[in-house]
Amino acid sequence: MEKKSSSFANLFLLLIFFILYAPIFYLIFYSFNSGGTMSHFERFTLDWYRELLHDTRLLIIVLNTVVIALLSALIATITGVLGAIGIRSYKRRQTRNTLLSLNNVLIVSPDVIMGASFLILFTMAGIQLGFYSVLLSHIAFSIPIVVLMVLPKLMEMSPSLEDAARDLGASHWNVLTKVTLPYIAPGIFAGFFMALTYSLDDFAVTFFVTGNGFSTLSVEIYSLARRGVSLNINALSTLMFVITVIFVVVYYYLASSSGTKGANFRR
Repeated sequence: MEKKSSSFANLFLLLIFFILYAPIFYLIFYSFNSGGTMSHFERFTLDWYRELLHDTRLLIIVLNTVVIALLSALIATITGVLGAIGIRSYKRRQTRNTLLSLNNVLIVSPDVIMGASFLILFTMAGIQLGFYSVLLSHIAFSIPIVVLMVLPKLMEMSPSLEDAARDLGASHWNVLTKVTLPYIAPGIFAGFFMALTYSLDDFAVTFFVTGNGFSTLSVEIYSLARRGVSLNINALSTLMFVITVIFVVVYYYLASSSGTKGANFRR
């Protein structure tokens, strides 16, 4: 009976993965179609990728997207780590839970509401819509994600580790850089890559706050799709998918390395 149940669970899991990945591989498959449509495959070609790489405007948009993602993820990670440390520093559980609830509200809030709120804020503050408005928005919605990734590692860490370091004469800076940060490094990596991923594929918030000729890939793909089906979109989406897979592999490698170092550190 248990074996039958396990076989059913594996079959169900394979079905879920098929539903999730079949459209992606269908899109990738037709990105190599010379026919120009997604209804009939004629012959293999790389013309759509060559056309994509010669599109200067699109390459600038790709650069904009990557710069925004890296900058927002980096700043959000630093801010989120400090925020998580600040939340943990409160002794009262009720205060910590209240701050964490306020943090989580920003994660579950609809993107449309956040985008409209940022648009109103930037308009009232006189901030011109463009690079900086997109960057600030991405930092804002990435910080709660980083806090959520880092805080569990902080709560898991025994306060005696930091107390022992202070008893041995370590300064607050040394305790932070040589005890706390190495211990929570897996959470920091997770927060950084989650923030990076959210920034790369965000559409709703970016759509509200972009302007003055500045655009990101998600907004540009939406604009291209509205003009009609073009295999340029397939080629671009395929490259984004490959880059995402590379990011995931790098993340797991860094996380496993940090986990090994953390285990050695605890021993």
